[in-house]
Amino acid sequence: MVKLVLVRHGESVANAANVYTGWNDVPLTKKGEQQARKAGCLINQISDFHPTHIHTSVLSRAIVTANIVADVCNFLYLPITKTWRLNERHYGALRGLNKDISRKVFGVEQVLMWRRSFDSVPPKQGSPIVDRRYRLCDQHLMPRAESLHQTQLRLMPYYYDEVASRMMRGEDQLIVAHGSSLRALIKKLEGINDHDIVKLEVPNAEPIIYTMNDDMRIIDKQILN
Repeated sequence: MVKLVLVRHGESVANAANVYTGWNDVPLTKKGEQQARKAGCLINQISDFHPTHIHTSVLSRAIVTANIVADVCNFLYLPITKTWRLNERHYGALRGLNKDISRKVFGVEQVLMWRRSFDSVPPKQGSPIVDRRYRLCDQHLMPRAESLHQTQLRLMPYYYDEVASRMMRGEDQLIVAHGSSLRALIKKLEGINDHDIVKLEVPNAEPIIYTMNDDMRIIDKQILN
């Protein structure tokens, strides 16, 4: 058996302000830092969790959360991979917009579709991303807006190549990422259908522990809070 632990980053300043974040790079709040420490303490209580690798996005809120968790758990010696494929879903032209205002402008039902459905794509941002952290990436792969489905499609190759491959060798793994990117991964892992995924929430800094058998089938799931 092997364990996979998923953690959404602690509260960010954008979470606190109730705005769409996506690929915008925003810091944690003080509360978010405290949440990350608490998540580390909770993970530290899992006696049979011994990860060999930490995986996170290239966005600061996830990286800082991963570092805090690693510090609390004495995992700082572990290798850590930062990849755009674990980034939050790209919210396109909605980035930086207050969610309550978006409901007034576009309507409650339309916003719910953009936020929670599997295939709905928000309005695209007007110009490509200009950010040095992506300069070595294939620019044809860089999104200007994404559905949850598209987020899943760009995330899963990394999961299979870099995470599942290690678990198949019996190595526990830790992923620290974002609400929607983790929703996309959980949908795949648990076989959640397109309708029920609308109901799934991934709270900030509440570790999700999967125990898997040799066939990478989930035999146990726990959420620590």
